[in-house]
Amino acid sequence: MIFYDRLVDTEVLELARRDAERVYVGKVVGAHAWPQERINALIVAEAQKGRRVARLKSGDPGVFGRATEELEAARAAGIATEIVPGVTAACAAAAHAGQSLTERGVSDTLVLTTGTCRDGDPLPDCARHAQPGSTLALYMSVRQSARIVAALLAQGMPGAADVTIAVEVTKPGERFLHCRLEDLSTTLQTEGINGVATLLITWPKSMAQYPTRTLAPSKAPSQAPEIVTLSA
Repeated sequence: MIFYDRLVDTEVLELARRDAERVYVGKVVGAHAWPQERINALIVAEAQKGRRVARLKSGDPGVFGRATEELEAARAAGIATEIVPGVTAACAAAAHAGQSLTERGVSDTLVLTTGTCRDGDPLPDCARHAQPGSTLALYMSVRQSARIVAALLAQGMPGAADVTIAVEVTKPGERFLHCRLEDLSTTLQTEGINGVATLLITWPKSMAQYPTRTLAPSKAPSQAPEIVTLSA
């Protein structure tokens, strides 16, 4: 039994055994025909029939792949499990774009984060991880681009920071676009990108912008008010 989703290319499925049964359990943004609980139950039910079950995911199952929920369901039923690691989207995107995720003197911190989460949870504050010398790899964030850009600008990231938009990475429709941070939402809209894409945003050390903070004046009555400005 092979349970797969919409991110798995058909060429990959052709590598499976000819007698393997394939079941599509994909989700489309905004639609939940296959809620996670139903997928968990199917995995357990088929394994309990004595079948070998493969839950096929695109990228690495341990990075925003909901692997934990499926593993816990299987283990709770006494089913042995094995994880086969893959290449996560950020690494594949950078490799196919011919660029590095980190670069000496430019970016020495890599953050894998997402702009969305499960229903009912507050949206992630992914911008808080950004700082000079960092690269953010944003998964599932196209629809949240305007919010993310505003948050990154408020964090101090320059509007001229470079963004790589990696669309349909490693699939036949793969393409790469480059723009400035301040132009990200407009570029996504103009290019009609509203589905699967990974955003790579680098804040180089050379573009460091350190905001100043003003401390409250001294309250001592015998002293004149004094304002001290610190560089972060």
